[in-house]
Amino acid sequence: MRTREGGRVQRVDTAHGTAIRTRLDQPRTGRPSVFTLPSYDPEAFGKLSERIARFLGTGRFIVWMTVVVLVWIGWNTLLPVSVRFDEYPFIFLTLALSLQASYAAPLILLAQNRQDDRDRVNMEQDRARSDRNIADTEYLTREVAALRQGLGEVATRDFIRSELQSLLKEMDERLGASEAA
Repeated sequence: MRTREGGRVQRVDTAHGTAIRTRLDQPRTGRPSVFTLPSYDPEAFGKLSERIARFLGTGRFIVWMTVVVLVWIGWNTLLPVSVRFDEYPFIFLTLALSLQASYAAPLILLAQNRQDDRDRVNMEQDRARSDRNIADTEYLTREVAALRQGLGEVATRDFIRSELQSLLKEMDERLGASEAA
C-alpha cells in the first residue's frame, strides 16, 4: 500500500500501519513495542498520592489499622485451628504490614515533595509581592515629600489675611497722609 505524505510517496506496512522507509535520508517512524511502559498523568498521580498520604496521617487510619491488627490476631489465636490462616509468629500479617509501609513511605515522600514545590512557588510569589510593596511604599514616600515641599510654597489662609491686613494698614496710612496734606 502506498500513500502520499508531504509530497512524497511512501510504502506503508499494512500489518502494523507504520511507514516503511524507502529512502535513507528519511527518519524512521516509530513502531509499537511490546515493552513500552504505560503512560500516566503525573498530576493525577500526585493528587492521588497526596490524598493517600493525608489519610495515612490521620487518627482514623491509626484506629482502623489497630482494629485490623487486633481482629487479625484475635482471629488467628482465638478461633479453631481449622479457620486460622496465619499461625502465631503471624508471618502473613508482618508481610502485609511491611507491604503497606513500603508503599506508604514513597507516597508520603512524593506528597512532601509536591508540598515543597507549592511552598517554593508561594515563597517566590510572596517575595515578588513584597518587592512590589516596597517599591509602592518608596513611590508614595517620594510623592508625600514632593507634596510637603509643594505645600511649603503655597500661601496659606493666615498668610493671605496677614498680607491683606498689612496692605489695608498701608492704604489707610496713605489715605490719612493724603487727607492731611
